[in-house]
Amino acid sequence: QKKSKISASRKLMLKSLMVAKAKDELEQELADKEAEKERYLAENAPLLQMSGMSLAELQELCRELHAKISVVDEERYDIEAKVFHNTREIKDLNIKVLDLRGKFKRPTLRRVRVSADAILRSLLGSKHKVSMDLRANLKSVKKEDTEKEKTVEVSDWRKNVEAMSGMEGRKKMFDAAQ
Repeated sequence: QKKSKISASRKLMLKSLMVAKAKDELEQELADKEAEKERYLAENAPLLQMSGMSLAELQELCRELHAKISVVDEERYDIEAKVFHNTREIKDLNIKVLDLRGKFKRPTLRRVRVSADAILRSLLGSKHKVSMDLRANLKSVKKEDTEKEKTVEVSDWRKNVEAMSGMEGRKKMFDAAQ
């Protein structure tokens, strides 16, 4: 399953084909909308036949048209009011969401004990089985050895004072202080 690389010229050709297809679909969509508009107007607004009408009939036709216009204007006004109300409500809700985001308190992080094996497993993945014993490389010290060293140091320190004192005057000052 090798991934084949597409050359730059092939990409350009594919993009131009996609743009041409999108342009065709957009033109078709606009033509469909225009046809739908003409069909709707033919159903709901038939052509007026005004030839051969008397003045009274023309006045009555104008009154009917004005009444229909006022009904449509009322509906348009109601719809605009609903749209305005909804957009204002959407803005208010967006502001509330932004306010709530700012007030959110992040929880305090807790310390979690993780073994070295778990860290390696998370870093390397479950495929690698690497176990690391960190304590194996530490120097081992026995208790008995440390106790012997302490006793030796305690018994030797007075002898070392005489050996370490380079000048006799300092030794006399030290002896006088005791």
